[in-house]
Amino acid sequence: METGPLLQGLLLFVGFVAFVALHEFAHAWTAVRCGDDTPKLQGRLTLDPLAHIELIGTIILPLGVTLLTAMSGHPTMFGWGRPVEVNLNNFRRRRLDDILVSAAGPAMNLLIVIVLLGIMKIVEMAGGESHLDSLFKLARLSLFLCFFNLLPIPPLDGGHIMRNLAGISDEAYRVMSQYSFIFLLLVMRSQTVGVFISVATDSALSLLALPFGWRLS
Repeated sequence: METGPLLQGLLLFVGFVAFVALHEFAHAWTAVRCGDDTPKLQGRLTLDPLAHIELIGTIILPLGVTLLTAMSGHPTMFGWGRPVEVNLNNFRRRRLDDILVSAAGPAMNLLIVIVLLGIMKIVEMAGGESHLDSLFKLARLSLFLCFFNLLPIPPLDGGHIMRNLAGISDEAYRVMSQYSFIFLLLVMRSQTVGVFISVATDSALSLLALPFGWRLS
């Protein structure tokens, strides 16, 4: 039975909180493996969502956006988690390890998609086709977060990766990060960026679904 837009929105919200926790845990786990114990000392090396939640970015804003957009029949999601702090000086290979830590979050989102597609296949084989749409929306959300976080602007993961690949100094990046809120506003208002991320998300999801026997339009 198809759930209504409000229930779909609430499901996306719950999934978003879980995805944020897994995303930030991946950052923390990778940082510790690369030689920096800062996330562990700050209690971030855990799957407990409470350790990764930011009240405004993870709860208030996403829930508000979900409820408002659900009224139009097309619930959407936007928000962020509490960033994992690292000490770059503790890394064994400073730039490479920083890239690995930054990429770990989006990689976790990609892994979540693959797991969800596997669950969807099991559900389909068990005759639970009515639940596939909800699981599909969760998979798309996780993949959307993956591509959004890979945008090469601070403070997103893609911004950290760009800093290391381009050799931007810590001071210059710190100055750029002071205007990160402006960057995010521009991205949110850019139709071109939105279309690009949506197309990338849908294209990647179609490719990932093929090994599971689905051809998505």
